[in-house]
Amino acid sequence: MNRRDFLRRASLLASGLMLGSTGGAAEAGFPTVRPPEDKRKFKSRAVERTIETIKARIGNRELAWMFENCFPNALDTAVDFSDAGARPDTFVASSEVDAMWLRDSAAQVWPYVPLMKNDSNLQQLIAGVINRQTRCILKDPYANAFCRDDSRVSPWKSDSTGMKAGVHERKWALDSLCYPIRLAHGYWKASSDRSPLDAAWREAILRVLKTFREQQRKTSPGPYTFQRRTEAQANTLAGDGYGRPSKPVGLICSMFRPTDDATVFPFLVPSNLFAVVSLRQAAELLSQVHRDQETAAQCRGLASEVERALREHAVVIHEKFGRVLPYEIDGYGNYYCIDEASAPSLLSLPYLDAVSPGGPLYLNTRRFVLSDANPYYCTGRAASGPAGPRLGRDMIWPLGLIMQGLTSMDDQEVRQCLVTLQKTHAGTGFMHEAFHKDDAARFTRPWFPRANAMFGELILKSYKERPHVLN
Repeated sequence: MNRRDFLRRASLLASGLMLGSTGGAAEAGFPTVRPPEDKRKFKSRAVERTIETIKARIGNRELAWMFENCFPNALDTAVDFSDAGARPDTFVASSEVDAMWLRDSAAQVWPYVPLMKNDSNLQQLIAGVINRQTRCILKDPYANAFCRDDSRVSPWKSDSTGMKAGVHERKWALDSLCYPIRLAHGYWKASSDRSPLDAAWREAILRVLKTFREQQRKTSPGPYTFQRRTEAQANTLAGDGYGRPSKPVGLICSMFRPTDDATVFPFLVPSNLFAVVSLRQAAELLSQVHRDQETAAQCRGLASEVERALREHAVVIHEKFGRVLPYEIDGYGNYYCIDEASAPSLLSLPYLDAVSPGGPLYLNTRRFVLSDANPYYCTGRAASGPAGPRLGRDMIWPLGLIMQGLTSMDDQEVRQCLVTLQKTHAGTGFMHEAFHKDDAARFTRPWFPRANAMFGELILKSYKERPHVLN
């Protein structure tokens, strides 16, 4: 089943045409909505066994059905794997656009990493993602998304930036270089396999380190600029393409957010916290796999520098919640207190191992994020949950609800997140990009594999840690 067929099928489900009713999936006995087995792009024994285990052991039949649909969705519909060459290669489509985002591709396969030990083919697929991401970073560390074909010319070729063949979009987002490191580190920890962490991978990490230093902008604004002819302010950068000013305090500029919208202030706090984690993970791999102690020390040194700058500049006093982390700062004392639903977000920091989930600073920040003091926390008749500037204040993102559940230490809060997700899939059995606060049937993106993957991750985490919330 191709993406066009999947989107049509999902739209029919949302309208009730395949259910024979507008009353939702439950009345129809949870119909099969995965692609037929012979149309699935990749099959994993370990993933199918996990689905059968969850279906058999949790009491909520609708959540079990949603897990069956969502957890394998990336494998069913988004991956193209080849082992014909010298190294496995996996292209991961991240949206309806035939392009691979570094961020999304890592997130889409991340929940499968623990299953590799029981499925060598799955391990090869994930090694192929790492190999493809290495190629992408070596092509252009400032790009966020890449074409399937290295020779393809992007529809964004007229952007005023260093576009080249094979690059789909060149929006510099700090987290785009963090996610591949997280995946490579998690892969190595789970498998001990060093094969994708070869000389090309090491060279990619050197490019990452160079790019991070350039974007500290200590002595110059650096080589990156971006401008686009557009009516949307969030799709281009001010300041002749360099973005708004920042003071060189040791933090790393990110000119775009995880939603690919432009930042207001260049120092994106959750992305800098993510970078601290990623640099230390890169250092461990360089040290243990490549015996490159010199570059490993440079990574650790930069991580410590960014960490110190965060402590000094990225804590503010909120009139209601006390000491909190802002979303963005500029180093001059200006800051922006919001949160986005897409990770790295303030809410997601424990999930990314950037902070302790029980630390006072994070808990204060979390209370702010999940309150009406956050301009992008949304409350309506259908649900309440995290929204964001990209789609507006009336559109709740399932990614935000999923992240709330993944980072919560409270059973009742996790249960409520699951209930909300169960109530708002609009009868499709899948996660969407966002839905309207008053009507979950008004949603964007019927096919959004990153959200589907993370919903599966939430179900698995809940099953392992608090199975009673699934009954």
